[in-house]
Amino acid sequence: MSDGTANGAHERSALLSFTEDDDSRKIVDFTDWDEENPRNWPRSRKLINVGIIALMAVLSPLASSMFTPGSDQIAQDLNTSDDMVIGATTGFVVFLGIGPLILAPLSETFGRRKLYLICFSIFALLQIPTALSPNVATLIAVRAISGFFGSVGIANGGGTISDMFHPSERAGIFGWYLLGPLLGPTLGPLLGGLIVQHLSWRWVFWVLAIICTLNTLLGFLFLKESYAPTILEGRKQKYEESDGGRFRIANQDDRPFWTKLGTSMQRPLRILFTQPIVLTMAIWQAILFGTTYSLYTNFESIYGTKGYYGFSTTQVGLVYLGPGVGFFISVWFIVPKIDTIYNHLSKKYGGEAKPEYRLPLANIGAVLIPISLFWFAWTVEYKVHWAVTVLSTVFFGLGQITILNTAQNYYIDSFQKYAASAIAAGAVFRSIVGGIVPLFAKQLFKQVGYGWGVSAFAFTSLALSPAPLLFFYYGERIREAFAIDL
Repeated sequence: MSDGTANGAHERSALLSFTEDDDSRKIVDFTDWDEENPRNWPRSRKLINVGIIALMAVLSPLASSMFTPGSDQIAQDLNTSDDMVIGATTGFVVFLGIGPLILAPLSETFGRRKLYLICFSIFALLQIPTALSPNVATLIAVRAISGFFGSVGIANGGGTISDMFHPSERAGIFGWYLLGPLLGPTLGPLLGGLIVQHLSWRWVFWVLAIICTLNTLLGFLFLKESYAPTILEGRKQKYEESDGGRFRIANQDDRPFWTKLGTSMQRPLRILFTQPIVLTMAIWQAILFGTTYSLYTNFESIYGTKGYYGFSTTQVGLVYLGPGVGFFISVWFIVPKIDTIYNHLSKKYGGEAKPEYRLPLANIGAVLIPISLFWFAWTVEYKVHWAVTVLSTVFFGLGQITILNTAQNYYIDSFQKYAASAIAAGAVFRSIVGGIVPLFAKQLFKQVGYGWGVSAFAFTSLALSPAPLLFFYYGERIREAFAIDL
């Protein structure tokens, strides 16, 4: 036997073993230092994947708010009302939440890469009919469909990061990725304001089409499959073609395809409605997103030429950077400490890592969110200097990042292999509420003013603020009491 054959046989024997039951098929699995295992990839290779999916996760939320500075222009051009234009945001954001219910389990069936490339290609193409919309009905319909396909970065980003990074190093990386879904709605109005002021609202979507196409091309060239079962399935097929033998993946699910797919599709909702901690954290995230979009869709009314401060369109766009500054402060200084605390508590309590060790820093957000909202509400109500009002949004952004990061990492640690489905469970609630609440917020603010209107959101967040502390002490007991087989 030649050296090459011997080496190949030696390598394969390290990857395969025989089962001890009646199934005679050889098992295909990763070895400890297998180079094809995404967790063993070079860090640069992992970061390329993270960069591409993070850009996807930025662009779809960016699209959700990028046209808001042109709302008046759209209403005039399409001969409709401002409320109908807000409906285009609602449809997009709602389907941004519904999409993960389907796309996350599909990625756990067909693999991550295929879903990213197909869905984001469609998302990029849909910007063209959006730019050409002849009426508001077309605008709302196409935006809703594009929201569904654009959600792929949000649906599978957390799962992809879980595929590649060990729990002890995950939170810091995840923090930068999670900037996308939050920074997108923040940067959108600023960029959109510049485009609307110098071109027209339709150019917002032409620009999106160009950027999304470039991102998709990067995906085709550099994005690598990270879902272990999909990689092992490819390896299994290669062995069967070359050896003619019979193989199976470790822990392979041998149920019929449609049965497995049906189970996958049910998984996010089963997680959401059978796990009290996931449901509570999802409600909290939903309130945060509902608050965020309610504020963002009213910044023009507060700060614009017809509002309290008389800002130009570009100046209103700059106001959205307030929360963005808070996001960066949190990701830079606070989020890395999630891993530090997680590793410290794991060592302190006998080396056993628990999802609850991700939650302590959520208490920072639990305090900052209601304080910042009360601050914003009453400084706007009494027309205090604009800088004081914008400063409150910095602390709102800071608190928002800490809560979302700790919650998402908790989902990943709790459900690991099905991390994408767990994150989707939280995303659906978050996006639906985030899309619908702004429709009512405008009327609320008109009736009771910004003081009591924004305070209503602050009181709601205050009611949920004890959740991280309660779940830190009692979370394990709750998880065990509501354990499910996925």
